[in-house]
Amino acid sequence: MLKKWGLFIGPVLFLILSLLSGDIISPQADAVLAVALWMIIWWVSEAVHIAVTALLPLLLFPLLNVAEMQEVSQHYGNPIIFLFFGGFVMALALQKVNLHRRIALNIVKLTGTSPERVILGFMIATAFMSMWISNTASTVVMLPIALSVIQLLIDDEDGFTKKDKNFALNMMLGIAIAANAGGIATIIGTPPNSVLIALLESEYQIEISFFQWMQFGLPFSFVFVGLAYLVLVKWIFPCKGIQFSRSAALIREEIKNLGNMTRHEKQVAIIFIITVALWISRGFIQKALPNLAINDTLISICGAIAMFAIPASFKKPQFILDWKDTEKLSWGILLLFGGGLALASGMKSSGIVDLVTNAIAASNWSIYLIVTLLILLMIFMTELMSNVALVTVLAPVIAGIAIGIDIPLLQLLIPITMAASCAFMLPMATPPNAIVFASGHVKVSQMAKIGFILNIIAVILLMLYYLFVIPLFFGE
Repeated sequence: MLKKWGLFIGPVLFLILSLLSGDIISPQADAVLAVALWMIIWWVSEAVHIAVTALLPLLLFPLLNVAEMQEVSQHYGNPIIFLFFGGFVMALALQKVNLHRRIALNIVKLTGTSPERVILGFMIATAFMSMWISNTASTVVMLPIALSVIQLLIDDEDGFTKKDKNFALNMMLGIAIAANAGGIATIIGTPPNSVLIALLESEYQIEISFFQWMQFGLPFSFVFVGLAYLVLVKWIFPCKGIQFSRSAALIREEIKNLGNMTRHEKQVAIIFIITVALWISRGFIQKALPNLAINDTLISICGAIAMFAIPASFKKPQFILDWKDTEKLSWGILLLFGGGLALASGMKSSGIVDLVTNAIAASNWSIYLIVTLLILLMIFMTELMSNVALVTVLAPVIAGIAIGIDIPLLQLLIPITMAASCAFMLPMATPPNAIVFASGHVKVSQMAKIGFILNIIAVILLMLYYLFVIPLFFGE
């Protein structure tokens, strides 16, 4: 019903605002507001695919004289889109050769096989994979392995006890939490990060490198996953006293079933390691070779091309990826980046961002109160709508707020963007939440209980980042 109503309400409100053009702010600003309202309604209601909604500026901005077609279309070819494209391609390669599963199983094996260590191992493995592939894919990989471990408890002599159920609940929630939080660690780990990077480069000429983001993103993911683990297994749903002797054998069996690494697996591992190494060392390379025009997007595209162009054998050319494999690539997210950048540019050029800036500057609210409320708004709104769409709409406005209250853009925008990936309360908030909920081991009330606690922890951590961490990296 929400989709049906949203499908019609969006364009109707757009038409009404268009007829009032010039009566609210200015003709250009009113036109941008009308388009923004249509996009927000379609994004919130999911009346059509979010990528289709992202195409509206390409159609409407030229018609409404907000910007020419050439100017709008440039946003859909922003370099950050190709950085993310390269990341998507490498993620496809990892999944195609099953290397991500091998990595995950070996991480679980290393952490130990006591009940609490198994949960920790699954959370670490899921978070690590989410740094490089989508949180949905990392959850899908871990779920069947986790369910196999849970089945051992269901089939043991004492049946499925309360402690066993707590273990199963912790396992499911731990995977979802780690999948959501792990992506915060890298630029390509979750789309909101890339939306922010693109906005900063296109509108404010501020660049954050892959390595710079990892320097503060990775510690946040590490600390948050650790705190979530403690909250789950030590406080809310303890599961001590479980006899769990067969889990080690199950993990070993899963690794054995993968067999030896294939040639393609080794190739993907080498390309992936080289690409990540180049991302991390890019700053040092530029200092050593100042005439070498290298950036994160170039490195990403180079890694992607290698996946298509390096054969396993020259006798029989067989490549890691074929172009048909890109049918699984999230092309819609790439369009969404372009639409978001176009909308952000329209909001800035039409004066809407300046209007917000002046309004906030004229208020007497405490800066700390404003920042706290913005983080709370982002975290709890992302429980109800796409975090990518949310950052796309709010990031330009929040940039204006940062200017209005005279604080550095990055100090506010980075914590706000990270907050968009902290949705832990509801099954519909993120795909990982929905996937583990569908396992049957999690109730909505249980997810909401632990999710609310983790949301509050996220607010506290992000305020600490705002106050102390981000200024260390981007202080004036």
